[in-house]
Amino acid sequence: MSPAVARSGAALALRPVDESGVDDALRLAAIVFHDHPADEIRERHRELLLRCERFGAYDGDRLVGFLAALPLSLSVPGGELPCAGVTFVCVLPTHRRRGVLTALMGELWRAGARQGRPLAALWAADAAIYGRFGFAFATSGMTVEIDSDRPLGLRVEADPRPLRLLEGPDAREVVAPLHERSRAARAGRPRRDGWWWGTLVLPEQDEEDDELGPPLVVVLGDVDAEEPPAGYAVYRTRPGDDDAGSPGLVQVQEFEADGPGAAAALWRYLADIDLTTRVRCWAVPEDDPLPLMASDPGQVRVTQTFGCLWLRLADVRQALLARAWAAPVDLVLQVHDGVLRGNAGRFRLTVGADSAVTYEASDDPADLTLDVRELAACYLGDARLTRFVRAGLATEHRPGAARALDAALRTEHLPFTLDEF
Repeated sequence: MSPAVARSGAALALRPVDESGVDDALRLAAIVFHDHPADEIRERHRELLLRCERFGAYDGDRLVGFLAALPLSLSVPGGELPCAGVTFVCVLPTHRRRGVLTALMGELWRAGARQGRPLAALWAADAAIYGRFGFAFATSGMTVEIDSDRPLGLRVEADPRPLRLLEGPDAREVVAPLHERSRAARAGRPRRDGWWWGTLVLPEQDEEDDELGPPLVVVLGDVDAEEPPAGYAVYRTRPGDDDAGSPGLVQVQEFEADGPGAAAALWRYLADIDLTTRVRCWAVPEDDPLPLMASDPGQVRVTQTFGCLWLRLADVRQALLARAWAAPVDLVLQVHDGVLRGNAGRFRLTVGADSAVTYEASDDPADLTLDVRELAACYLGDARLTRFVRAGLATEHRPGAARALDAALRTEHLPFTLDEF
């Protein structure tokens, strides 16, 4: 790592954080995020950090800044790419606004260049910070709630195949193939291994709400079928409290279905669970069909929409060449990147009718001028560049250029990210 970053005339040392320093990183995070998790969850965080590349800023022997990068394989349109899952970013309050985070980010970019990693992604606790480093929202989601004090009316026939209930730890082998298949259909999803399933998807205790019960997994499909199930839902329940006026809740953590019939069967099951009157799914894709399927739109409500994963194109050329494209395009892009100068410049992007892609430096006049941040927002297929042009955040020099790029970037399904890290 580079040796130091200036701090009010002194110098902070930048160096890797070895395993013996992980507990220091967790103590720093507890101070910065005002969070003191239970022992089980703290151990979960420790296991996560041990899987990460870890960067630290030290004032003498004290860790005052920290950043971890979880090695991910992230689905992108038509494939997947190595990605740094940036997490546990924290700077001690006494050392803020002194270039610590900028220096740690610099180490992240240098490590990514050495390892051939073109993407970085994160979930932001403080959204105001990351735009200046070139990150942008690249996936979005919505929270849906079902009034389940009456039968759920749907305009779609439910798949008649049997439902079966699995305990969390036993469910992974059954549902993982369907999850993996869904990654190919929707960009923005990390590949999961056994640790990820057991520790982040199906832990015994919910990290956000300790009143919720252990995870349950309902699966749709024949027990002896060789194919993956047609759908599944991971959920937890919380009993109602009449004295407090709190209804019984079905908290859906994850929902996958390979078609509307499978989705109808699973949603009806969840809405029919005894002693509950509300189903809440904190995140489904914005193009999820459930609100359209409801016979009574008032019974299924979208309570919020939100940005999920922030994405950074650390190597624009590698990222563009690796992605699938929906239509031919031939445009000269003037790309601005104030952090990673190798991305900045004027480039011709060409996607042929045979899907062959080139991205090379060009002296021709630009058709579009945009920042790497807007390119990241559009990369997975979520945002539309024409909206950034209307907002004054990108400039169209040739009429129709933004629309042409949007057509080439389009995906059949909106990208979606459920996994937090």
